[in-house]
Amino acid sequence: MKPLIKKLVEAFGPSGHEHEVRDLVRAEIRNLPDYVSVDPLGNLIAGMKKQSKTGKKVMLMAHMDEIGVIASHVDERGFVRFRPIGGVFPIYSVGGRVRFANGKLGVIGAEAKREDLGRVPTLDELYIDVGATSKSDCPVKVGDVACFHRPMEELGNRVIAKSLDDRIGVAILIEVMRTLKRTPHEVIFVFSVQEEVGPRGAGTAAFGVEAEIGIAVDVTGTGDTPNGHRMEVALGGGPAIKVRDAGMLSDPRLVRLLSQRAQEAKLKSQLEILEGGTTDAYVFQVTRGGVPSGCVSIPTRHIHSSSEVVDMGDVEGTVKLLVETLQKPIELE
Repeated sequence: MKPLIKKLVEAFGPSGHEHEVRDLVRAEIRNLPDYVSVDPLGNLIAGMKKQSKTGKKVMLMAHMDEIGVIASHVDERGFVRFRPIGGVFPIYSVGGRVRFANGKLGVIGAEAKREDLGRVPTLDELYIDVGATSKSDCPVKVGDVACFHRPMEELGNRVIAKSLDDRIGVAILIEVMRTLKRTPHEVIFVFSVQEEVGPRGAGTAAFGVEAEIGIAVDVTGTGDTPNGHRMEVALGGGPAIKVRDAGMLSDPRLVRLLSQRAQEAKLKSQLEILEGGTTDAYVFQVTRGGVPSGCVSIPTRHIHSSSEVVDMGDVEGTVKLLVETLQKPIELE
């Protein structure tokens, strides 16, 4: 999967500008689903038709977008001020490189005197240096969008990259589609847009799909770093089956089903209770008359930095868990 992951994470795709990622996904899944469509908001929807009268209509969703920045002002010396697209944290931003849609690169600097170097600046104190000497020769204009720019690297069985949130989920859905040879269910794979700015694509896609069961595939934080969050999720512990986050309570029947499927397949898994943040699942849970919903999360360190980290064992385990679940009848009891 690593070549696929590399291709996806290094693509350009801040919220609202997911077309490059969508084209990559469409190419990767060619000839796999029974039908493919793109809705007006830009969600890519690919379906495998039901093979049994008793099968359910199951929706899997992962978002294609990533955090980024948008140019808000260019000063007379050619320095670019910006506003965040999604959860951009100053502590991860200073010294970071960004790439605009036109290919121009820049580095994020901070207004700082020597006595301020130990202080984390605010976003308002940051700017982008694009190598310009004046406003007239600046290659960036107000409204231009950029993503963080850094190639994928490997640390043994672990991967470091920007935009693993949630291109790793996108890669998993593609791999599930490749692996799933037979299923009694109609399985709808949704590659959604604009999750990082409030799960907008998820709402429109879920409303149109009208699934009987919904499962998001996204990242979650970990509790295995020094003085980190106190949560029972760790890299290498297997896929994390969400119980609760700041936006939703997973359907307990779906939590039990996913846990049972992991046990039957002898897969490592862990339960996730996330203090802050949420996923696309919270939106489609309350779509139309309500959809039994849950989420399978990939443990990830340094979320919303340009060096997010995942363990390939967790990634591969998530693929196996979803395939194991979709190959068998689903009864929520």
